[in-house]
Amino acid sequence: MINPDDPLEVRVEKQAKIIEALMRRAGRQKDVGPSAYRAFQSAIELQQKMAAQSLELESVRYERELTRKTLAEALSSMEGGLAFFSHGTLNICNDLFKGLLPDISEHIVPGLSLARYFDLMSSSEYLVSTDRKLFTMRGALESDQNEGSVVSLVAEVTKDRWYQMSTQQTSPENTVLLLTEITALVRHNRREKEHLIDRQADYLQAVFQNMSSGVCTFSASGELMMQNGQFRSILGVPLSVLQPGTPLQELLDFMRSKSLITDNALLQMDAWRDELTKKGAVTTRVSHGAARVLDVQANLLPDGGFLVELKDVTLEVRSTEILENRVMERTAELTRANANLTEQYDEKARVEEELRVAKERAEAAVSSKTRFLAAASHDLLQPINAAKLLISSLQETTRETRFRPMVERLEGAFASAEYLLHSLLDISRLESADLDTVTTTNVSLEGFMLGIKADQMMLAAQKSVQLHVVPCSLVVRSDPVYLLRSIQNLVVNAIQYTDPGGRVLLGCRRTGDTVVLEVWDTGIGINIKDQSRIFDEFTRAENVPLGSGVGLGLSVVDRACRLLGHKLSVRSKPGVGSVFSIEMEVVKGAPSMPILQGPIEDTADAALDYIVMVIENDVDVLYGVTQRLELWGASVLAARTTAEALEFIDDLGMPPDIILADYQLDAGETGVQATLDLRAKTGTAIPAILITADRSETVRRLGAQHDMSVMTKPAELSRLRRLVDWKVRGRAASASASQVKVQTKVEGDSPA
Repeated sequence: MINPDDPLEVRVEKQAKIIEALMRRAGRQKDVGPSAYRAFQSAIELQQKMAAQSLELESVRYERELTRKTLAEALSSMEGGLAFFSHGTLNICNDLFKGLLPDISEHIVPGLSLARYFDLMSSSEYLVSTDRKLFTMRGALESDQNEGSVVSLVAEVTKDRWYQMSTQQTSPENTVLLLTEITALVRHNRREKEHLIDRQADYLQAVFQNMSSGVCTFSASGELMMQNGQFRSILGVPLSVLQPGTPLQELLDFMRSKSLITDNALLQMDAWRDELTKKGAVTTRVSHGAARVLDVQANLLPDGGFLVELKDVTLEVRSTEILENRVMERTAELTRANANLTEQYDEKARVEEELRVAKERAEAAVSSKTRFLAAASHDLLQPINAAKLLISSLQETTRETRFRPMVERLEGAFASAEYLLHSLLDISRLESADLDTVTTTNVSLEGFMLGIKADQMMLAAQKSVQLHVVPCSLVVRSDPVYLLRSIQNLVVNAIQYTDPGGRVLLGCRRTGDTVVLEVWDTGIGINIKDQSRIFDEFTRAENVPLGSGVGLGLSVVDRACRLLGHKLSVRSKPGVGSVFSIEMEVVKGAPSMPILQGPIEDTADAALDYIVMVIENDVDVLYGVTQRLELWGASVLAARTTAEALEFIDDLGMPPDIILADYQLDAGETGVQATLDLRAKTGTAIPAILITADRSETVRRLGAQHDMSVMTKPAELSRLRRLVDWKVRGRAASASASQVKVQTKVEGDSPA
């Protein structure tokens, strides 16, 4: 009847009920028979057992209370706070844990759930902050996968006190929370950090003051903030002028009054500030005072201010000048020595060796310069192309304003700079060219001659010179890049040195197996003594007006013809005119390389009402092309990468009318591949023009292979406009013809 597995209290209670029942039964018996006696005896035995078990129960209760009291005393003596949660509710905690947050201490009593404790802690006014969210720790404790692991957070309470709370599940039912005060450690670390910051500041200040260059910082509003002694020393400005808060304008006025800077320095400073804002850094070299040269570097600061660094490079500049003078003197000495040594047979071997060494060094220097110019041609032509586009747009927008004459002068000056750059690059390419780098192919002269006419008609009209071109269908073996440049230079020179009302003629004369391309003009002519030297670099005839060039165009033609094996000659008479001739061998019965020049007629009055996709990685060039096309009436989709162009196609939902793509894009992309991707995306053979600074035959062949016209940078805008209109209209005409053909086939009519 009594289960030995039941708790002691339950068993005692059951025994008491059994004894009471037996006693009642014994009282109802009239006599004390054997059965009554046995019942009484059983009751007595049960009562004895119940007394023994009651005594045992009291002993267990006493020991448990004694243990709990001992545990409470032990917890009270701990330096940190500790709480023990069993089955998710508080079992016992010490006073430090309970009094950590006074405004919730009355709620921290046995039976408080762990979740409720974290909610009370979050709402306490005494809790300032924690390094991690309380619900994160709560979630980690409620997870069944964190038994035995320790989860900690750092809490800040009022009065700048800090505690580390560590929680651990000792078993699935029990969780221990431990509070350890770390205020002293936090304050010590804080003091160490502040000490290190102070030392670092002192170190930086010492470095700043002992820098070999002068450094000064200015605020975003242009007021001086701090500077070192070297800055004052280099500028020669007293300390009273360089006080914190001094405006930059006041500093410049002082330096100008002391003749330390020029009068136009303020205008230069405005341009300098604009460039600094755009690029973030500016480096320039300026004159300071009467005989000093400074390198100035400015960097934009995150708050909008800027830092200026000065370096005195006077000695370096002077040393360079002295070295250059010595080089010139040495060159003169070697020249004289060569003249003397050639007369002395005994010293001939030594002289020849010295000359060989000198020649190798000179060739190495020229080769280095040539490689540099050849490699930098793309980077040089990119800004030239952007500037040319922007000047053209500026001409269009200022057509009816008072700024038009100024813009026209700017365009003329820029055209001269562009021509000079082209000539220098051509010379560098020709100097570095050999039989392996020159690519000869069969070229039809007709395409070149018609293209040159289209390009130079505007120049001839501006000079009031009549330009006549008689096309020639003969095919020659030549390099198309160098040959085209040579003919262009001859025609431009003829127009330039012909007075208004004169004439220039471009034509060919067949003589047996050769053809002679001739450029006739009625210009100023060339003296006999000058005709032998006009093909040298930087050489002009004596009767050439000042400001009409630097004498590089004919040198380019001479070098190209010698490299290609063409014969170049000139006939001229002062006051009558000149004839320049290029003699080439004719290739009979051979197909020529196609030269896509586009139409000759000028369509400048018609608006380009097309959707044009422009792919160009250079931001300035992209902006210039966009502005120019929009002024022509086109709608422009400007993209820097193939991905951006494809996004435009997705948004537009239709292919553009034409693609203008730079050949060299970022990340190894090319305009050819970008065009192929767009065509594949739209399933349309979109007309395309490849605009590039790469003049190699490889690029031209890629363009011809993928039905892309190729234009070199800087692009001729008149030809670009005609070519865009021609290619789009050609595509539309082809599409219309295809549509008529399909319709005719369906209806069964004849194509007539």
